[in-house]
Amino acid sequence: MPATSTTPAMPAEAAVSEVPGDATVVHLLRHGEVHNPDGILYGRLSGYHLSELGGHMATLAAEHLQSHDVVHVASSPLERAVQTARAVADSHHLGIHLDGRLIEAGNAFEGLPVAGGASFLRDPRHWAKLVDPIRPSWGEAYISIADRMLAAVDDVRAAAAGHEAVMVSHQLPIWTLRCRLEGRRLWHDPRRRECALASLTSLHFHGTTLDSITYVEPAKSLLPRASAGVGA
Repeated sequence: MPATSTTPAMPAEAAVSEVPGDATVVHLLRHGEVHNPDGILYGRLSGYHLSELGGHMATLAAEHLQSHDVVHVASSPLERAVQTARAVADSHHLGIHLDGRLIEAGNAFEGLPVAGGASFLRDPRHWAKLVDPIRPSWGEAYISIADRMLAAVDDVRAAAAGHEAVMVSHQLPIWTLRCRLEGRRLWHDPRRRECALASLTSLHFHGTTLDSITYVEPAKSLLPRASAGVGA
């Protein structure tokens, strides 16, 4: 899906910190907690927005980035991501560029309950979709996720060259991209992802070369209060 732009970007105020020379940093920000009292795997479904706690998480992420030289903010078009991006964009007087390549992974089980006795995992009718965890057979291929995320990062890195950018996305796309960049296998145990709510996975470039990847959790103090993400 192509990138589109929402409100025009306003000039950024003078940043407190700047990246040196031709260094560019692209921060991949996972959105905050989502209001999902029924435990639905919401995936790409519309209508799932940040909970009150998720809003606080977005604020903490924005505060963490306040002193950074952020000149570009991009977001998945889903509500929870846009709300998180808004906190960062407003703090830097920027608009938000919607980019469909940052959207959550496609999943055949969208709209079904995940937790408890009603979980779709207990229903034999769905088991045929679970046969291949390497592709995976129940949704968008990992290689497709990695390719679209990498293309989006390349475009944003160019747009923010010499500065910093923030891209708000979802746990699986961010983690899949990180695995790709670090040379890991793309299929994995979801319980082992290092990509907490409102976390920042930051890509540090020298020119077009990726030098390093760092990871921080600005909302770590709130994570014990968060419900488990199911479509994250």
